[in-house]
Amino acid sequence: MSASVTPICASIDAVPDLFKNETDALEHARSVLAVTDAEASTYKRSLADLASHYERLMREMRRLIGRSDRAEREMNLLNTQLQTLAGQLEYRATHDALTGILNRGAIIDLAVQALQKNGAVLVVLDIDHFKQVNDEFGHPAGDAVIQGIVGCLREVVADIGKIGRVGGEEFTVLITGEDLERGLELAEAMRDAIANHVFADPVNRQITASFGVSASTSGTTFDTAYGAADAALYRAKRGGRNRVEQAEKL
Repeated sequence: MSASVTPICASIDAVPDLFKNETDALEHARSVLAVTDAEASTYKRSLADLASHYERLMREMRRLIGRSDRAEREMNLLNTQLQTLAGQLEYRATHDALTGILNRGAIIDLAVQALQKNGAVLVVLDIDHFKQVNDEFGHPAGDAVIQGIVGCLREVVADIGKIGRVGGEEFTVLITGEDLERGLELAEAMRDAIANHVFADPVNRQITASFGVSASTSGTTFDTAYGAADAALYRAKRGGRNRVEQAEKL
């Protein structure tokens, strides 16, 4: 014997009518109106019954509108919070947590784009003897030195270029275009600002940095441009540190 199956229409009909009382009251009022010789009291009772149900509907409507308004406000607040969170996540994904400047991935992405379109100058710098700072004064002091150096870079670079931290004590400044002289001047200004910066206790001594600068035409790969600047940086290191070296012509 096959199992019985409830028809779909029967399932739909089984859904309770939330407004059955109001529907019945309306139908009753219509039936009363159809009676032309009904007594006034009959009309009055029908009208009172209809008014009572109408008041209930109005109360329910106000309640639902209130809930809808609250839900809309909560949804708007949630959207705002999500947008804020998305912005925070994007910032954290592209910026260095210690210094607030661009991180390695972000500065490389910008450099790749600049090299493809207009060419770029890359200034690569490395803090001289930074390991000694960490070993002698501890990592918190080393972090303070990094933050102080980034402050120097920001003051000199301003809106001329973009600054990124590509390693523990290594940074890259990106300038759109192929003006090598401008890059060398900027690197020298950064070198001078760092060398003359007064670092607070416990460091309380001069900190310097070495620089390598490359200028590349549009279409140059990032690895080529960065490799040239990095090679110039190591020449500056070998040449005595606290100096700027330009890359060999590509």
